[in-house]
Amino acid sequence: MTGASPRAPRGDTLGAVPYDFDLLVIGSGPAGEKGAAQAAYFGKRVALIERGRAPGGAAVHTGTLPSKTLRETALFLSGHRQRELYGVSVAVDHTLAVPKLLSRKDAVRTQEVARIHWNLDRHAVTYVMGTARVVGPHEVEITTTDGTKSRLSAEFILIATGSVPHQPAHIPFADVDVHDSDTILELDRMPASLLVIGGGVIGCEYATMFAAMGVSVTLVEPRGELLSFLDAELSEALRVGMIDLGVDVRLEQGVTTVQRVAGGIETALKSGTTVLTEMVLFAAGRSGATAGLGLEEVGVKLAARGAVAVDDDYRTTVPSILAAGDVVGFPALASTSMEQARVAVCQAFGFAYKRQVSELLPYGIYTIPEVSAVGLSEEDARERGIDVVAGRAPYAHNARGKILGDTSGLVKLVFERASRKLLGAHVLGDRATELVHVGQAVILLGGTVDTLIEMVFNYPTLGECYKYAAYDALGRWNAQPDGAPSPGGKTA
Repeated sequence: MTGASPRAPRGDTLGAVPYDFDLLVIGSGPAGEKGAAQAAYFGKRVALIERGRAPGGAAVHTGTLPSKTLRETALFLSGHRQRELYGVSVAVDHTLAVPKLLSRKDAVRTQEVARIHWNLDRHAVTYVMGTARVVGPHEVEITTTDGTKSRLSAEFILIATGSVPHQPAHIPFADVDVHDSDTILELDRMPASLLVIGGGVIGCEYATMFAAMGVSVTLVEPRGELLSFLDAELSEALRVGMIDLGVDVRLEQGVTTVQRVAGGIETALKSGTTVLTEMVLFAAGRSGATAGLGLEEVGVKLAARGAVAVDDDYRTTVPSILAAGDVVGFPALASTSMEQARVAVCQAFGFAYKRQVSELLPYGIYTIPEVSAVGLSEEDARERGIDVVAGRAPYAHNARGKILGDTSGLVKLVFERASRKLLGAHVLGDRATELVHVGQAVILLGGTVDTLIEMVFNYPTLGECYKYAAYDALGRWNAQPDGAPSPGGKTA
């Protein structure tokens, strides 16, 4: 019932259905939508409460889909993929770029909002527009835009409100040219120069996107590497790729002040240097969107930056209140948020279905070049005391890579020496976020280096890199102590 007033609670009485609904979901992002649909699929009465003008949360309106849509539009408008391949020099008209970027983003958003409404309708999920506040273990107060208040009750409440950009006090966000990861999508012009503070996923993605559009981009990161959760080899390859794209990457650089001066925004670094740019993007972390929800008042414990503390079944410290998605913190990925909510609902109602989120989570980073990984990195394996063999297949040696003009891409596979099993797959380059799922499937099924050798891949495809990375690993399997492969280790 979009925009309708919700029913008043009936109360917990003997001989009657005790609650208005079996499940109340607060937030309609990936976790909220999928959690609601999962419960409704098994016949539960579900209501979803959303305070925004449309469902979808940050994933649809300010985060995942908008940023990825902008990336693809930027690649198209800039002709980046064709520059080296065809020797084409494309000059981006910045007066036209922003309207085209935003129009494409809005078109994708409209389509996704329609899909979410369709999904909720087909599962008979009641959709309520309003701002929710938890007032008891089983009860939520809803305030509509006109100030009308009402209450709904349910056996379980699922908190799926997502996250918001972290805004430290020393960054002047009131300045129209100082952005966070939400407001950067509302830019009114393409800047000539941009400083990105934070070398995490969001910072790296936006830095490369703007660089592809011809913007002079500087990225500062206090740590000594980009995306430290990646395999070190791929992290370094990404840094090199970003530099090749024109990004001025400055590691081990903290920010002391950001202020408006004549000519732009001046950012002072801890090294004593300053950077003058037209715009600044602060992209160093997000916080759980729990302000105003009343969670602590009803006994729900919160962790750092407003994240909700949950157990392995995604229950909070109040057993009837669940939480999933970005609001619980790491890994804060749309893909895992969906699975967390499904598991939370199945565990709460005792469904013999999804009982846990897979430990094998793929990471997709939509930088230029793309990076994706699943399983253990070489460093992680060695830290666990696992003797591993790594194999590599560069796109430069792959026929499809040559056709695409991507000669810097790489597939790296990590195998356990004793069992020969694949432990990790790491991909950098075009279509990395798609390719990684080949490795994911092989790992889940207990596949080995021999599995990949035996597989037949279409030719020419980037997927072939898996076979040749496996061959490369075999060539290293019986390497001598000095690192040279044994005569019998070579393969075709």
